[in-house]
Amino acid sequence: MKKSLTTTQNPGSHYNHSDQLQDQSIVIPAKLINLADSFEKKEHSWFITSHVPTDLTIRVQEITFSVHKYPLVAKCGYIGQLEFQPSISNFGNDLKLENFPGGPETFEMILKFCYGLPLDLNPNNIAPLRCGSEFLEMTEELQAGNLISKTEAFLTLVVLSSWKDTITVLKSCETLSPWAENLQIVRRCCDSIAWKATRENTSGDAGGQEQWWFREVATFRIDHFMRVISTIKAKNTRPEFIGKCIMHYAERWLPGMDVEFEGLRGYGIGRNDLQFSILSNRKEEGDYGHSKEQKAIIESLLSVLPPQNEAVPCKFLLQMLKMAMMYSASPALISELEKRVGMMLEDATVNDLLIPSYNIADQGKLVKSPEERTMHDIDVVQRIVEYFLMHEHQQQEKTGKTNISKLLDSYLAEIAGDPNLSITKFQVLGELLPEHARACDDGLYRAIDTYLKTHPSLPEHDRRRLCRIMNCEKLSLDACMHAAQNDRLPMKTIVQVLFSEQVKMRTAMQEKESAPTGNNSEQEGNRSSTDAEIKNLKAELENVKIRMAELQRDYSELQQEYEKMNNKQKIVSSWSSGWRKIKKSFHTKSEANETGEGQQRPNSIGGRISSRQRLSMS
Repeated sequence: MKKSLTTTQNPGSHYNHSDQLQDQSIVIPAKLINLADSFEKKEHSWFITSHVPTDLTIRVQEITFSVHKYPLVAKCGYIGQLEFQPSISNFGNDLKLENFPGGPETFEMILKFCYGLPLDLNPNNIAPLRCGSEFLEMTEELQAGNLISKTEAFLTLVVLSSWKDTITVLKSCETLSPWAENLQIVRRCCDSIAWKATRENTSGDAGGQEQWWFREVATFRIDHFMRVISTIKAKNTRPEFIGKCIMHYAERWLPGMDVEFEGLRGYGIGRNDLQFSILSNRKEEGDYGHSKEQKAIIESLLSVLPPQNEAVPCKFLLQMLKMAMMYSASPALISELEKRVGMMLEDATVNDLLIPSYNIADQGKLVKSPEERTMHDIDVVQRIVEYFLMHEHQQQEKTGKTNISKLLDSYLAEIAGDPNLSITKFQVLGELLPEHARACDDGLYRAIDTYLKTHPSLPEHDRRRLCRIMNCEKLSLDACMHAAQNDRLPMKTIVQVLFSEQVKMRTAMQEKESAPTGNNSEQEGNRSSTDAEIKNLKAELENVKIRMAELQRDYSELQQEYEKMNNKQKIVSSWSSGWRKIKKSFHTKSEANETGEGQQRPNSIGGRISSRQRLSMS
């Protein structure tokens, strides 16, 4: 027979003691109870050793109990109200208790109590015994000192006064739903734990006890953990304390939290066969139940995160963001998490921002569509930076933009190695910050150079478009020297770099001349070396101008000759003649420059520039 919760009595009514027993009370012979002092268990059966034969068979799950009817009827109101069916196998009656809280182990302890044998109450069995006694309606109206009142007194006076015992009882309630909830055992345990945690937290004596408490609370089921955290938050506990508790719980139940996603591995045979592998402890894709459980945990933890920035570090928020995207959490929670990360972006690192590209509709599988097969999710980082800029604008603060520019430039350098990253996404991300945010563009130059190295077939106009996001005047001298010899850059950018380098050297020389102190001989030596470098740069620039004029003249002659031709054969012949002329001119000038006196590195740079300009003009 199935026990219905609607027929149970109010737990509070068991505290009302009655002076009179019901008229239907049954007097149990003491001799029967005294004889029931031995128990036997054979496989799936449980027997009472007695010279009086048993007359009732009770089945709880897979275990069958052969007992006497009257000891149970005397203390269990539920059994006394039943109409027993005669046993088919032997004399007596059969009874099946369905959905009995605590299972056969709890029913065995209740039987011992009914037969008057000693019963050991402890934190591990008190919750099942309380629920089982409520199921059987073992009230004071049937017998004074019945099991409901005994378990209730032990729970209230003994268990709830001890921190460890309360945690033990709450864990045991995980298999007792909905009885433990309806009897308020879970609520009372959560209130007790929250009250003790708040008291320890405010007293300042938590210290090492915090770590023990975090570990214990992290073992709770997610719904019980949420009850405890919600109760603690209601008591105005420090957000840092709540944040630590949530972090410990996430570390235990989300095994992929501590995985660094810089572990995304390489490429396939070709660029179009880009493949990734995530080094995490995640279950197989077919384990949908596990994914559903992980998703519920992530969403629950995000919903109770304290709103204060000091509650949890930015690294933890980004870890939760990765997990939320992996398990397709609620878009509203993901958006809120992105905003929180944007407010704390100054504390992030590059590895924290390396978020893999996931297909939200496919339970964390990596994206397979050709147009979105980038290694990292660029759009998420773009939204985070936009939230940061919006927050900075609202707060009217500019102190954090320098740090963010370094972080963003380092991030651009990391993602620039992705062969499937489009130039548009790279450019949009590079132009997110305002012009004044970067004090130096060396990091941005490094990212652009990495992108050009990864995309060697990029057209010339795309190279110029990419280099426009960089301000050559903000490059350091070392970066200028590197850029001047970088044949991956367009010639216009190299010329701008050379001019910028010349201005920087002139400024440096003027600063040294205006310095009031220092060794005169050292200053003269530095001034002479600086003058020599400036002269070399001027000579190099003049050579570039001369060669550009020659190229322009040759190009004009070639164009005029082309316009005079009327047939295809003559056009081809004139083009061949013109190119031989340009080639011969180029080789003649190159040999003269190589044998010329004093033409060192700057002239070789100019030769490369001239060669690239000739090809570009063709």
